[in-house]
Amino acid sequence: MSTQTQATGSDGALLGLGSVLVASLPATLMSDGAPDRYTVEAVFTRRPDAEEVKQILDGDMRRFLTQVGYPTVEVTVSDRRLEIANTNLEELRDGLAGLLSERLAAISHSMHARRDAAAAKFEEAAEHEHERAAAVADLAESVVFEPAHPGALRD
Repeated sequence: MSTQTQATGSDGALLGLGSVLVASLPATLMSDGAPDRYTVEAVFTRRPDAEEVKQILDGDMRRFLTQVGYPTVEVTVSDRRLEIANTNLEELRDGLAGLLSERLAAISHSMHARRDAAAAKFEEAAEHEHERAAAVADLAESVVFEPAHPGALRD
C-alpha cells in the first residue's frame, strides 16, 4: 500500500493540502473493527509559517468548522501536517477536504494581503524619505557662499 494518496493540487504560493498520510490511518479501516471517526493526517503543500499556524489554530477555524456543519472536527498542526481529528476519509472526500482547502487558501490570501500592504507602506515611506533627502540636498546645494555684492567689499 502506498504511504500517500494525492488530493487536489493548490497554488504554489498558497498553503494547501497535498495528500493524506496513509500510514497514519487506523490499521483496521475497511474492516469490521474500523472506528467511525479517527484522526486523518494531511500533508501541507508547503511548510506553514507561524502566522498561518496561528490562524489555523484560532477560534475562527473552530467557528468555521461549526458553521459549515462539522462541529466535532478539530484541527491541529504538526510540522508539515494538518491533523484532522474526529473525522473519516468519507467525510473528507464528500466535502470536508474542499472546505478545509478553501479555508487554508483564505488564510494564505489574508496573510499575503497583510504582508503586501505592509511592504507597500514601507516602500511608500522609503520613497518619501528618498524624495525628502533629495530635496534637502538640493536646498543645501542652492546655498552660495559668495558675497552678494562683490564690489562693495573693497577697501
